[in-house]
Amino acid sequence: MSETTKSSPPRSVRIAIADKQPIFRHGLRRLLETDSRLVIVSETGHGAATVKVIHDLRPDILLLGLSAPGLRAIDTLRELVASGGLVRTIILADRLNTPELAVALQLGARGVLPKDSAPDELFNSIHGVMAGHLWVGPGPTSTMGASLRKLKATRRRSKAFGLTQREIEIVKAVMAGDSNRRIAEKSSISQNTVKSHLARIFNKMGASNRVELVQFAAHHRLLDVV
Repeated sequence: MSETTKSSPPRSVRIAIADKQPIFRHGLRRLLETDSRLVIVSETGHGAATVKVIHDLRPDILLLGLSAPGLRAIDTLRELVASGGLVRTIILADRLNTPELAVALQLGARGVLPKDSAPDELFNSIHGVMAGHLWVGPGPTSTMGASLRKLKATRRRSKAFGLTQREIEIVKAVMAGDSNRRIAEKSSISQNTVKSHLARIFNKMGASNRVELVQFAAHHRLLDVV
């Protein structure tokens, strides 16, 4: 006689929402509440209130809204890191590939999603991040996985991925959130020259944009070995 095994119900995911726009926060809450597996534990703006919520309520996921120029959201993330507030953060951004997003990923954000994504993409990103995946754009970074394997082989051949000193300086600047214009000013070169350097860096590191560049460099601790 076979024995029936009852499967345990799926674990609820506790979510904190942080965005400077109340209407966006309330709309996001209403959307998330349509998934019975998600429990909204707080809504806040940016800053100290969000940091306190993370420490006091310890949610599983922080959905952190980022609107241009995004400095307040990044400051919130910095405060969380500095205070030891550990939470899986998904950035909801007006657009991808901004300097602020690069900084957010460097600070440990686990996902990046455009604010105009379809609801299913948002739900999938939450459950994907909970499952341990990185999430950039509409899906998990499966293509990035292949690039990471390629980068590991590259790093065995050269600790700095074969980058020149100038290219290393530009990678540092990108990871600090500098724009092409700012990099050009600091390095006393033209913006076109910066673009040319970035194109060579992307080619050497197997990246296609600033977001992937920062993730790759942070994952391999590139700046720790140069």
